[in-house]
Amino acid sequence: MSLTTRIRRRGAALLAAAAAVGLLATGCSSGGSGGGGDASTLIAYTGQAGDYQINFNPFSPTKIGGLGTIYEPLFFFNKAQVADPVPLLGTEQSWNEDGTVLSVTLREGVTWSDGEAFTADDVAFTFGMLKETAAINNIGYDGEAVAVDDTHVTFTFAAPAFVKGPDVLGTPIVPEHLWQDVNPTEDVMEKPVGTGAYALGDFKPQAFTLESNPEYWGGEPEVKQIRFLSLSGNQAGADAIAAGTVDWQTGPIPDIQNTNENFPNYDAYTQWQNQMVLATCSNADLGCEGPQTDPAVRRALYYAMDRTQLNSLAFMDTASDMSPTFALTPSQDAFVSSAVEEKTVPMEPNAAEAASILETAGWAKGEDGIYAKDGERLSLTVEVVTGWTDYITALDTIASQAKEAGIEVKSAQSSWNEWTEKKGSGSYQLAIDSLWQGPAADPYYVYNYFYASSAGAPVGETAGNNYSRYSNPEVDEAVAQLALLDPADTAARRPHLDAIQAAIVRDMPYIPILTGGTTSVWNTTKFTGWPSDEDLYAFPAVWSAMDAAEIFKRLEPQG
Repeated sequence: MSLTTRIRRRGAALLAAAAAVGLLATGCSSGGSGGGGDASTLIAYTGQAGDYQINFNPFSPTKIGGLGTIYEPLFFFNKAQVADPVPLLGTEQSWNEDGTVLSVTLREGVTWSDGEAFTADDVAFTFGMLKETAAINNIGYDGEAVAVDDTHVTFTFAAPAFVKGPDVLGTPIVPEHLWQDVNPTEDVMEKPVGTGAYALGDFKPQAFTLESNPEYWGGEPEVKQIRFLSLSGNQAGADAIAAGTVDWQTGPIPDIQNTNENFPNYDAYTQWQNQMVLATCSNADLGCEGPQTDPAVRRALYYAMDRTQLNSLAFMDTASDMSPTFALTPSQDAFVSSAVEEKTVPMEPNAAEAASILETAGWAKGEDGIYAKDGERLSLTVEVVTGWTDYITALDTIASQAKEAGIEVKSAQSSWNEWTEKKGSGSYQLAIDSLWQGPAADPYYVYNYFYASSAGAPVGETAGNNYSRYSNPEVDEAVAQLALLDPADTAARRPHLDAIQAAIVRDMPYIPILTGGTTSVWNTTKFTGWPSDEDLYAFPAVWSAMDAAEIFKRLEPQG
């Protein structure tokens, strides 16, 4: 069966023939930042380009680790497939009939890694802190968490809140006895304390280590040590796979479809979840500056892209279709509004449509072939992380394509920390990134995370997930109404989904590219228990922290 056929038939997970090296991850990686050990040490590369800056605050946009591994939520939600939530700190959960009270039973006998007992007071404290601190409240939590006793907590909402359940249950819990004196928006937590299967070991800017927790409530994991490396980028990650000095990385390597033939000890596995975008600082009213604040410019750039060429040159044909509504294709196709003319993004460029959109909006082509308006040339700079070779290649390709449509596109490379700060503060025009899915197969979560104005902020202030700073009262109202409805009531939800999709397809604060093929390359000789088509128990991406934490606990060292 061909790769293309498998993508079309499965639409979810592709087990690419896999790969590996004859060398195991026991030596040092390039730059001296590696370090293997015994067979129970897993070497991971998340794509970190440049030195780590210590920050284990699970609510910080610049956190470098700890979600799931150190700080656990009440339940784990598997983004890779529809499944019941997996009990972690919580063991049972249920709603009252009208969706205003969520009751959770907590696991008994759990301790924090400093030996203190975990209780319902820690849960109530965590959510009280979220509610009081808008800058970290990316899920829009507005309930009242009350510790009924040590092992029972209730979340009460003023209105039905069924759709908020997965976000609440998937939020990391922190210890009240330590965090009552923490500034959650500024403190970086150099010595994190959690309930998870791992605790922080040593930290250096080039690498940090998580050590297994022998007192973990679920039993000490078989993988005793996880070492996260900092390398120079995707090429260094690919080189590390070739050298056998990394056990798991999620990112491109050359000839990825033939990984098994090239590196017989490794497998490659692809899933389609994250929707790649050119994110824009879109809102002039909140201080964004540049041509990208004009929706016509954003739509013109959307039509200027040759996505077939992009997929081939930048993503080795591992990317797949995407809907401009951001309902995930094909698993969420039923959510796409019938009024949306283009159900999926155009794969071929449409320069005539791009020109028509720009000229209708008052842009005129200059002598150099680039459009201008009111003395402003249509020149855009896209932020990208140094070393992210697939995205860098994508931007080089987009620049060439955009020029054909009269749009100048330039790229600016910076470290991951700088790139993150620019997005958060709004000091950018465009940034290549991807929007992630929520805990359930429902586009509501993408709309609530990335389009609700409550998750934005004026330029110069730190935004939440809505770093485009998009603000539309109609979208806000529709998102708020969806939050009140039972997800099973499709008829009642339809008008609100239609309203959101009409607005975001028209305004495009996040310009759709393609759905990224998220491919992990992992060492199957050294470890077994990786996700597969037959047992897709977590989304297989080393940088998807909650999923990776579940994978680390499932793996069994060989040797």
